[in-house]
Amino acid sequence: MQVIPKGLCLGLMLCMISGGFGFAQVRPDALAEYRNGNYERAVSICMDEIAVNSHNLDAHVVLCWSLIRLSRYQDALTYARVGRSLSRYDPRIIEILGEISYYEGRNREALQHFQEYINFAPEGTRIETVYYFIGEIYIRLGRFRHADIALSTAVHWQPGNAGWWTRLAYARENAGDLTEAVTAYERALSLNSQLTDARRGLTRTRQAMGAR
Repeated sequence: MQVIPKGLCLGLMLCMISGGFGFAQVRPDALAEYRNGNYERAVSICMDEIAVNSHNLDAHVVLCWSLIRLSRYQDALTYARVGRSLSRYDPRIIEILGEISYYEGRNREALQHFQEYINFAPEGTRIETVYYFIGEIYIRLGRFRHADIALSTAVHWQPGNAGWWTRLAYARENAGDLTEAVTAYERALSLNSQLTDARRGLTRTRQAMGAR
């Protein structure tokens, strides 16, 4: 009879315990579900994780991101406040609070949160999105030169975003900087030639320049 070495036996046992033979279940990944656009599934996983550990900050973050994508802003606000009680200065929670305020039309509050994010994480993973939202808020307020500055920073961080170039062009157009607006509209169309807003904006801006 062939004798199996003790070390090999131990290795086989550990492999079985760790799921090497498919006996263990893979833990659901809320962040992966969120990134794949499965927001309801991500919410469900996060809620299960929070039920097990109410201090799980990462679960609160992904939960809030998912709720925002589902336009469930008040639910997101509830869990964002809990998240902030767990970590007062976590940039992710601060940015989430800014997004919620933005989507609910509370512009001043949103700007405060976004500025706080910039202070804590000037090169954070959401910095380009924060500057984009700031630009959109200033467009809402009719402060187009401020919007230009914010959106210029956004496209600096994410130069391949055609939609953001279009919004930057719109801000410049309304600020009266027509030459720079044309440049931005052309950049948007070079990235995505199908953008109707950019095509219309470029035509409109060129006509305005010709009328001067």
